[in-house]
Amino acid sequence: MKKLRKRKLQMGVSLFVILMLLAGCGKKQEETAKATETEKAAATVPETSAVTETAETEPETEAVPEGMVRSYLTGQWVPEQIGRRRPAAVMISNVKAAQPSYGLSAADVIYEAPAEASAVRFVAFFEQYDDLKEIGSIRSARTYHAFFQKEFESIFFHYGQCEYARPYLEGGQCDCVNGVTGASEWAYHSMEGREKPHHHFTSGEEIKYAIERMGYDNQYPESYTGHYQFAADGETPSMPDASPASRVSVEYISNKPWFEYNAEDSLYYRYQFEGPHVDAGNDEQLTCKNIIIQVCDYEHYFDTDYLNIFVQGEGVGQFITDGKVIPVTWKKDGEWGVTHYYDSQGNEIKLNQGKTWVCIVRTERVGRVQIS
Repeated sequence: MKKLRKRKLQMGVSLFVILMLLAGCGKKQEETAKATETEKAAATVPETSAVTETAETEPETEAVPEGMVRSYLTGQWVPEQIGRRRPAAVMISNVKAAQPSYGLSAADVIYEAPAEASAVRFVAFFEQYDDLKEIGSIRSARTYHAFFQKEFESIFFHYGQCEYARPYLEGGQCDCVNGVTGASEWAYHSMEGREKPHHHFTSGEEIKYAIERMGYDNQYPESYTGHYQFAADGETPSMPDASPASRVSVEYISNKPWFEYNAEDSLYYRYQFEGPHVDAGNDEQLTCKNIIIQVCDYEHYFDTDYLNIFVQGEGVGQFITDGKVIPVTWKKDGEWGVTHYYDSQGNEIKLNQGKTWVCIVRTERVGRVQIS
C-alpha cells in the first residue's frame, strides 16, 4: 500500500509560510491575564465563631425537548430516531457534465475535494434522507473519501473506486454500499436522460433498503460522541483575531466556486460555474452556516493522475462563519481518526449550529483562496 513513488508538491512549505498566506485574518494578539488577589481581613470574634455557608452554584442542565436529541452533524435539535441514526455519506460528482445535482440542499455536512485532473467531488452527509427522491449523480470514491466518511461513522454509498482505495474500503473500516459490486439493482437507479457515467442516482427509500439488506447497524455506536463542537443555543463561536469574510473564493480549477455571506439570515450562499449552485430537486440555492478550509499536502499514486491527499497528521486552514474568518490549525491522529480544528490560542473551535462545508485545498493552491 505504501510502495509509492512520491511526487509531493510543495511539501517543503513550512507551517509558518502557509499561515502567512492564509491570514489576511488579522494580527495576532497575546493577552496576558492578570491575576487578582483577594485580601483577607482578619476579624476577632468573641468566643463563638459564626460559620458562613457558601452556596455552590450547580451547572445548569439543558432543557431537552421531549423526544429530541442534539444532531451530531449540525448541533441542532432533531427527533431522537433521526439523531441517533448513522448518516448516509454519498459520493457525488461535481463536474460540469454532471450538473445539475440533486439532493445536496438536504445534506448537513459536505466535503469538497479535488480528484484527478481538474475534477472535484463531494462526500455529502445526510441525516434526514427519508423523503429524498433523487440524490446524485453518484461516482466512484478515492482513498481520502473513505477517511472522510469514517469520521462521522456513516454508511458510505459510492459507485466504484480507484484501485488504490479498494483495500481501505474493503478492509473492515467502512460499511459500504458499492454500486459496482452487486448493489446497482437495489440501491441505485439510472436517471432518464442522463448520459453515462453521470446517470447513477439513489433515493431515501433505496438507502434504507440497502442498509437493511446489507445487514448494517443503522445506529451510532454507544461510544460515539460526535465530530464537531457547537455553540450553545443563542450563542456564537469565539473568533479571536477575526477578519471580515463576506466573500469566500476557493478557486478549484474546474468549477471555480465561491460563497457570499447574507447578513439577513447569517448564511453563506454557494456559487459555481459562474452562477448560483442550485439543487435541481427543489430549485433551492445551496447554503451553509460554517465553512472550513483545510490545507493538505498530497502525492500522486505512481505515475497516475490519482491523488493521495494527506488528510491525516496536521496542517493549517481557516474557519469562516457569521461574516468573519480566523486562521486555524488542524490535527488528525491516523487515517481513521477524527479531525480537530484549533484557533490561534490553541482552543478547539466551536461551530455555529447548522450546516458545514469543508473545502480541501492542496498546499500549492493555498494562495488562490481569496477571502474579503
